[in-house]
Amino acid sequence: MQRFLSVALAAALSSILLVGCGGSPASSSAAFGVDYPRSDSDFWKSYILYVPLYAVQLGMQLKTTNSQNEAASLAANVQTLVNHGAKGVLMAPQDTAAVVPTLNTLAASKIPVVSVDTRPDAGDVYMVVRADNRAYGEKACQFLGAKLHGTGKVLMLEGDLASINGRDRTEAFNQCMSSSFPNIQVFGEPTKWDSAIALRTLETQFSAHPDIKGVYMQASFGLAPTTQVLQRRGLMVPPTDPRHVFAVSNDGVHEELKNIKAGVIDATVSQPADLYAKIALGYLKDAVAGKTYRPGPTDHNSTIIQVRPGVLEDQLPAPLVTADGATFGPVSSVTADDRSLWANNSSN
Repeated sequence: MQRFLSVALAAALSSILLVGCGGSPASSSAAFGVDYPRSDSDFWKSYILYVPLYAVQLGMQLKTTNSQNEAASLAANVQTLVNHGAKGVLMAPQDTAAVVPTLNTLAASKIPVVSVDTRPDAGDVYMVVRADNRAYGEKACQFLGAKLHGTGKVLMLEGDLASINGRDRTEAFNQCMSSSFPNIQVFGEPTKWDSAIALRTLETQFSAHPDIKGVYMQASFGLAPTTQVLQRRGLMVPPTDPRHVFAVSNDGVHEELKNIKAGVIDATVSQPADLYAKIALGYLKDAVAGKTYRPGPTDHNSTIIQVRPGVLEDQLPAPLVTADGATFGPVSSVTADDRSLWANNSSN
């Protein structure tokens, strides 16, 4: 997958303008600015590769920066993009409260914003492009609840509660467990989307509660730490073994799908890195052109909802992925080798 995208990216770069954070622009004619939120996970690395590919298809010239999960860097990067002529900005703010002053500044300058993956807590945006993150928590809950037959202990590796994504996934998972599986005890631990914190958390919780039978990783940052701890504790056994710990992740990166097929983890929720790039760029182009949208179904198998006055959100599909494509309570799943999944677009 990564090799395929890298080859395609090399071809695309000849047609697109890029500027790194703090770098010099190749030209002052680009009309669109994109800030990448981070590049420390397979999901965001894939998104960063998809953006220029779809920009070429849409005939868009971009200037890009990378805020590396820093709210102050995002604010500075956006100002840089505007100074270099960006008439619209695509961003993915990881701290969804801290970004509000930046949004207000852009709104005052009549520069439209498309937010991908996250929804700012306040402020104006032209469109939010993300999946229903509450459904992520619900799907993980239904999967683990069914696998544990409604009883036992589950560790939830929360993301960052400064992000609406972390809050949505955490609240939905807890509410689902409370209402549907009240005999399952949940240990929720914030990790700030950080693998090192996740590893320490796993070690601490499995030492205190060696009978944990489920792990919910709110993103693929938890994949390596979880498999490492399970392996070290002799718990990397098939689901038919009573020692098995059921593990479900979020993101749908290639490594997760490979591990599901190999029986290393059990499930993930696939959020579409490819469509995040494609659909968000399309809205950015429409925003600069002055096109307007209303709530309702789209032509790309999603639904636009109004989340608050003046803010629309296009909620893209994000299926539960399992080894067998089974159904868990009200939640259906697709198999890890399903060709509709973005991480299966090309073999490694």
